[in-house]
Amino acid sequence: MHASQGRNAGLGIALASAFAFGGSGVAAKPLIEAGLDPLHVVWLRVAGAAVIMLPVAWRHRDLVRSRPVLLLGFGLLAVAGVQACYFAAISRIPVGVALLVEYLAPALVLCWVRFVQRRPVTRRAAVGVVLAAGGLACVVEIWSGLSFDAVGLLLALGAACCQVGYFVLSDQGSGDGADGVEPPHPVGVIAYGLLVGAIVLTLVARPWGMDWTVLGGGAAMNGTEAPAWLLLVWIVLLATVIAYVTGVISVRLLSPAVAGVVACLEAVIATVLAWVMLGEHLSAPQLIGGATVLIGAFIAQSATPKAPSGPVASGPGGAGPGGADGGRGAAEGELSAGRAAG
Repeated sequence: MHASQGRNAGLGIALASAFAFGGSGVAAKPLIEAGLDPLHVVWLRVAGAAVIMLPVAWRHRDLVRSRPVLLLGFGLLAVAGVQACYFAAISRIPVGVALLVEYLAPALVLCWVRFVQRRPVTRRAAVGVVLAAGGLACVVEIWSGLSFDAVGLLLALGAACCQVGYFVLSDQGSGDGADGVEPPHPVGVIAYGLLVGAIVLTLVARPWGMDWTVLGGGAAMNGTEAPAWLLLVWIVLLATVIAYVTGVISVRLLSPAVAGVVACLEAVIATVLAWVMLGEHLSAPQLIGGATVLIGAFIAQSATPKAPSGPVASGPGGAGPGGADGGRGAAEGELSAGRAAG
């Protein structure tokens, strides 16, 4: 009975995490359209969350000595890279399309395994890659000559590639648990990833040139004006801090695999929220294509082969080392996945 209650609670928390992550683009896009540069919105999100997570970083300060490469990889790729590309993408293309393109990450991981590492992949994995690619073709309506902004699509693909880069990096040392070495605490990795990301983004975004007056005004959301500062609180507190923490908790109550499946709902939630709150309507072929992308991503993710040293990183929402909340890693095998973007 207790196990059943724990599982139900875990499912509820996993859904809350997917909802929190899925809302990041919906809250960020109005701020961008109100006059903020996408990089400035990313900086506000990451820097604000990093400040909130400072006590956690201090508690896990031993990670700086024991896992510097992991922390740098998470900060540079899963935080700064994924989010900068994702927010820049949604400034040019619909939120749902950008996130669905990002969900190509599990398929791209398998391509890395097959063509770069030259390791065999299963037929099931190949089917997942084909489904994801075919679904993406429907999402971008390739038959009409790519009806979306090409730069926006490339930026979304860049977000997926940043996730893959982090997955590959985090695979190094993925056998630590088997060797008796205690894996780093996932929340500690998140805290330091946000700190590293904030430092990098400060140098890149140069927030001292930001138009701070935008935060004192309003931002349009499908004809309704919302306070800009409230949208910022949404992005920092709900879509970042709470999203990551609930993601970790859900994995511990469930399992990485089950939590990963629930995490795939992030793209669905983001698409629905963008439809309702931003008026971004997707056509029937795009909705079918989106569902196909998610099915292909799930198959590719669950079919990822095992490396001799440990699991190869899986994709967003993935069960293995990787994910989002963007990406998680062996060290974060407990993180709910792929979320840096969402």
